[in-house]
Amino acid sequence: MNEQRILIVEDEVDIASLLKINLEAEGYKAVHVNNGDKAIQILKEQKFHLALMDIMLPGIDGLTVTESIKLTHPQIPVIFLTARGTSQDKITGLKKGGADYITKPFNLEELLLRIKNILARTQEGKTAKSIISRFEFGNNKVNFDSYEAEGTKGIFTLTKKEALLLKLLIENENQVVSREKILQTVWGYSVYPSTRTIDNFILSFRKYFESNPKKPAFFHSMRGVGYKFTA
Repeated sequence: MNEQRILIVEDEVDIASLLKINLEAEGYKAVHVNNGDKAIQILKEQKFHLALMDIMLPGIDGLTVTESIKLTHPQIPVIFLTARGTSQDKITGLKKGGADYITKPFNLEELLLRIKNILARTQEGKTAKSIISRFEFGNNKVNFDSYEAEGTKGIFTLTKKEALLLKLLIENENQVVSREKILQTVWGYSVYPSTRTIDNFILSFRKYFESNPKKPAFFHSMRGVGYKFTA
C-alpha cells in the first residue's frame, strides 16, 4: 500500500464516488471536492501528489484551478478528466499545465495506469516543474524560489502574493490578464470583491522595477480590461 494522496475535483457525485472507491482499492488516499473554490482551499491545507480535474465546475473552473496549482504547487501533476473532448480543448488543457487529458466516458483501467505512470515520473523528478524559477527583464532580476528580487533600488524580498502575481503576469507576457482571472488564480476568489488590491500590487511593481513609475515600460493597466506585462 502506498501513501500517495490524490485530489478528485469533480461535481458529478457518481463519477467522484467511482473514482474514490477504485483509487482507494489501489492503495491511494483519495480526497474529493465538488467545486473549484474548495479545490484551491484544500490545496492550501493538505498535501497531494496528483489531482484529477474536471473542467466544467461550479464557481472557479478547472482550467483556472490548474493555473493556480501551477503557480502555487508546481510539483503536483494534474490530469484533466472532462467531457470536453475537442482537439482545441485538449490543447488548451495541456497549455494550462495539464500532465494528461482524458475525456469522459473513460476507461477506468487506462486511467489508473496513466495515474501510476505519471506519479512514477513525478517521483523521478521529470515532471511538474515550474515554468519559471528565475527571470530577468531590463536591469531587474527575480528568483521565484527564494522570492528574492533586484530592482531599481537594490535587492529586496517579495511577499508570496507579490511573487505569485508577478509570475502569472510574466507567464502571460504580452497578454492582457483580466482582474477576474488574477483574483481566481492568485487569491482563489470566485466572487470578485470591489477592491483596489491588484492596482496596489501593480503600483508596487512599478516602484520596484520601473526606472520611471509614472511612465511604465513593463507593467501596464488596461482600463476596464486587466493588466499586462511586457519585457
